[in-house]
Formats: sequence, C-alpha cells, structure tokens
Amino acid sequence: MTKLADDMKENVQYYAYLEPITRRLNAPGATSVVTRSEFPEMLANLDSCLDYMQGHPKQREAATYQARYRLLLTRALTLIRVHFTETLRSLAADVSRRIADKQLNDTTQSALLYAKFRVTAPELRDLGLEILKRAVPPANAEAEGEAEYQSLMNEMYQSYSATRGRLILPIVAKKMSEIAAVDSSVRDLVSFSRGAIGFIRGICLDEYDLWCEWFVVDGGVYDFLESMCEPLFDYVRPRIIHETKLSKLCELCTFLQTSFVENEDEDDDLDNGYTNGHHGRKLNFAALVQPALADAQTRLVFLAMSVLRDEIEYYKPKPEDLAYPRAARRRSSAGVNGKQPVLSGRKVTKNVTDNSILTPTTADKDDADLDDSYWAHLDKPSTDWYPTLPKAIRLLSRIYRLVNSSVFDDLAHRIVHSTTLSLVSASTQIASKVSPTDANLFLISHLLRLKQQIVAFDIEFVAPEITFDFSNLTNTFYELRDRGGLWNPNTWYNLASGGLLPRVVENMLDAKAELDGRLRTVINDFVNSFSSRITAPLTELSETKKSKDSAMNPQRATTAVRGLAEKDVLFLRKKLEEYIDDLRTRETLVAAVKDQVILAYEDWVDLQAEGKGPVKLGKLSKKGKGREDEIWSSDVFADWCDATFGTGSLGLSDDEDTASV
Repeated sequence: MTKLADDMKENVQYYAYLEPITRRLNAPGATSVVTRSEFPEMLANLDSCLDYMQGHPKQREAATYQARYRLLLTRALTLIRVHFTETLRSLAADVSRRIADKQLNDTTQSALLYAKFRVTAPELRDLGLEILKRAVPPANAEAEGEAEYQSLMNEMYQSYSATRGRLILPIVAKKMSEIAAVDSSVRDLVSFSRGAIGFIRGICLDEYDLWCEWFVVDGGVYDFLESMCEPLFDYVRPRIIHETKLSKLCELCTFLQTSFVENEDEDDDLDNGYTNGHHGRKLNFAALVQPALADAQTRLVFLAMSVLRDEIEYYKPKPEDLAYPRAARRRSSAGVNGKQPVLSGRKVTKNVTDNSILTPTTADKDDADLDDSYWAHLDKPSTDWYPTLPKAIRLLSRIYRLVNSSVFDDLAHRIVHSTTLSLVSASTQIASKVSPTDANLFLISHLLRLKQQIVAFDIEFVAPEITFDFSNLTNTFYELRDRGGLWNPNTWYNLASGGLLPRVVENMLDAKAELDGRLRTVINDFVNSFSSRITAPLTELSETKKSKDSAMNPQRATTAVRGLAEKDVLFLRKKLEEYIDDLRTRETLVAAVKDQVILAYEDWVDLQAEGKGPVKLGKLSKKGKGREDEIWSSDVFADWCDATFGTGSLGLSDDEDTASV
C-alpha cells in the first residue's frame, strides 16, 4: 500500500503543477519572471511534465494536460523573447542618447557601442540558450521543416540585427563617405577598395565578436553582417562598373581572392578565418565580400571580351606585322636567352632557348589599360610574334584563376579559337605577298608557340619569378614523328585523349582539337610542298604516256631528284632557322620532308616494278653499289637521303647529343 501511495503521489504532481505555473506566467508583469533564479527550474519542470504526458498517453486527460503544458512552455519562451527585445531596445536608446548628447572620440564611442552591450550579454545569452535547446524538430518533421520555437530565435536575431544596424550603419556610411572623398582626387579603384574593405572588415570582426557574446550559434549573423557591408557595395559597385583598366580589375580580384583566404594552420585574425577567442567560432569574411568579387569578375569578363574583339578578332595588321621573313631573320640573328622547350624526353642542359614564353612578372601589375601601352611590357623576343598571339597570351594570363573556372574555360576556348583564326588569316596574306613556304612556316611557328603558351595555364600565376616546363608539350611533336604517325589524324586524337598532350584547361578540348588540327594541316602542307618539289621529276615522268615523248627518262629523273634534294635541303634548313629556334623541331620537320621524299621514291619504284608505270626499269643499283648514272633501289636512295638530309641523330653534334642525355 505504501508503494502504491508513493506512485500515486509521484504521478499526481505532474498534474498538480499546472495551476501554480499558469498563475505565475499569466500574472501582471510576468515578463520579470524570466530574470528570477528559479525561472530555469520552471522551464525544466515544464519539460518534465510534457515528457510525462507524452509517455503516458492512456492516462485520463493526459492529452489535455499535454496541450496546456505546451501552451505554457510557449508562453514562457515568448516571455524570454519579449524581455530580450525590451532590454535590447532600452540599451540601444541609452547608447544613442549618449552619442547624440555630445561629440565623442573613437575610444568613448567604442566603449558605448560595445562595452555596454557586453555587460548584459551573458544574462540574455543564457536566456536565449533556453529557447535554442528547445528549438529542435519533432521526430516526424519533414526534412526541410523549421524546428519548433526556431521562429522565436529568428525574431531575436532580427531584433538584435535591427538594433545594432541602427547604431552602426550611420557610422559605416559616414566612414565610407570620408574614404570616398579622400580617394576622389586619385580615383583609384584598388586603393579605395583596400581602404574601404579594411574598415568594413574591422567592423565585421567586432560585430561578430559581440554576436558571439549574445548568441551561442551564428544563426543570422551573416545576414546581419551583409547588411553592414551594403554601404561598401554602394560605393564600390559604381567604381567597378566604370573601371576601364583591365589591370585594375585583375588586381582587385586578386586582392579579394587572396587576402581573405582561410588558413587552417593559423587561428589568428590575420586571415579570412578569424577565430573568436572566447567561443572558438570563425568568421568567413571572404563570403561577405563575395558580391564585390562577383561584380569585379563580371566587369573583368566584359573587358576581356572587349579586348578579344578589338585587339584579336578585328585586328587589322600593319605592313610591318606581315614583314616576314625579314622580321624572322632579325629575330634569328639577334639570338635569344632563357629556357628552351625540349622536344625529346632527354634533359637539355645547353642554353639553346626561346625566351618567348610569357611568364607573369611584377611589371604586369603596372600595365596601363587597353591601349597600345597595355601590351608594351611583353618580353622583347615576343615583339617578333604576330601581334594577336602575345595579346591573347597576356589576356589569358590576366584572367587566369581570377574568374570562375567554367567561365574561364569558355572564354579561353574563344580566345584560342580567335587567335588561331587570326594567325591563319595572317598566313594567307603572307602567302600572297611573300611565299607559301614563308606562310606555312609562319603559321607552324606561331601555332607551336600558342600551344606552348596555353600549357602554362595549368600552373598557378602567383610568384613573380616562375618558370614553366614545356617538355611534355614539345616532346609530343617529336614522339609523333618518331612513331611514324605524324600525318595520321587518329594518332593526334589518341595523344590528346590519352594525356600525352599537356592538359590546358578543362573543357577546352574543342579549342585544343582545332589547334592540333590546324597544326597538323599546315605541317602536312609544308612537308608536302617540299617533298613534291623534290620528287617533281618522278611525277612528271609518271604522267608521261611514253617516255620517248618526254625529254625526261628514268635515269635523268632520278638524277634530277637527287640534285633537287641536295639543293632544297639547304634552302629548307635556312628557312627553318629563320622561323624556328628549337633545334629538335627543325630537325623533326627536315626528317618529315626526307621521309615523304623516300616514300614517294619507293612508291614510284614499286609502281614501275609492277609494270603499272609508263616506263620499264632496268636493273636497279643494289645497296652499297649506287652509281650516278644508275637508277637506285629504294634502300640505296634511303641511305643517300639520310646522309644528304643529315637527320641521322637529329642533326646534333656529339657534344650536343651527349649534353642532352
């Protein structure tokens, strides 16, 4: 009986608590109850009663009592929100009155704005925690549903944000106006942004620290701090829109991207990841200035498109721009220094170089806007490039890593495409004004340079002293020739898709494929033009129906081929030296011409041997027995070509070949 009585007494207390707590929470001036020491215990009792009713749903009137206790808990938590709002309003009114009464220095003003708010923060923070720990979603709540009592927390966040905003925003707006007035004479976007963002960052760090004193979670802090940044955007956005200097926008984007990046190894407030010392929470300031970065990137892309249109797509060459091979000879005779792209996998230690690789330098920061001086800081050897090529590379280097990767990929594709078309157009004009040979070499050299340059955009443009290793790219050309697949389109595709070609930028496969296709075509044209000229006597003889109708006979034709080869190989090497600095690239092209000549000779010999040609061959000179008055076999002719073209070791001397190993 005693146990039964004790159980009944314990159960009854959950029902008996309803009346006294109802009277206390609905009494006049009930708001003051939240400041009493027994208030947390009252909330705990309400939680216990709710848990009991929920755990004993079959008891008489359990559902009714559960609903009433729920209303009382809501009433108690609402009183916390009311007390929070009234205290905050009173505190803000006192601070505003004191600031308005007299002129205050920065120290006194800071004490009023922050120190006074910190005094009452612990009490209100603990009260807010009572709401927060009950703002949990019910078990059957939807995934995107709002937790119970979260609306009360949101109202507290909004009340705090509005109150602090009324105090701080006028100060921020005034300071922005002062910074803008100082900058009005200079009108420098970057210097203004640095000063303005530095001030806003200090405000945001102070406000974030104070928020952590008032609330245990970030909650709506970023919405609040974004409103603090609005005066900044009001001043920065028009300046960005009216900025016409690409270099300034690049500098601004770099500043916004690199100055506030999070450093996980440091917990001080020198970086984006500012850590509140009392609560171990971080402020992501980079997220707050993201709108300014987005504006700068949008304007940067617009100006980049303008440069692409005006300086590359619509570029009209001057006579001196097409002065080839004169300009090429000047470049070749002047010599160059720097790191040479190597076409083989072996290390080259000699300084046979092409300093035309554009690397980022500190001078980039001081470039002017979009006029001619914008390109005035190019490395000296690149002044012999066709103007659209260095402009394209400089434009890519400007925007690399400064815009969204997908945006850069699309823009880079168009830049490479337009630059390729401009080079093809220039080569067409050179072909009509100079010669097809010069036009082909112009296009080959420039397309190879373009391919070399775009490889660099896999490398971070950070350090001013940076070197690029282009061996992977330049090896490809040599490997194609060495494998015997230089003229096979499938080989080029397999190399590109298999990763042997250097990776440029994601999603630039179309631009790369176009560039490779143009390069393959012009190399084919160049090689075929020389091989066709050398083997022209064989072609003429094959097209003659009867050898007696022609002054040419097989012996004379083959002799003429050898004579043309001896003469044209000198001309070929001379032209290659005028346009192409890299030794292995030159030798690869010479070897390609040689291979085509040998192939044409072999085809001619085989055709005659099968009796399908218009002439009948006599006894052929076998290997090692070639005489000038005989028709040589394919093997003898091939050995003679190896010696004549000089490509047995790619034209390297013993010292050079040893040094390159």
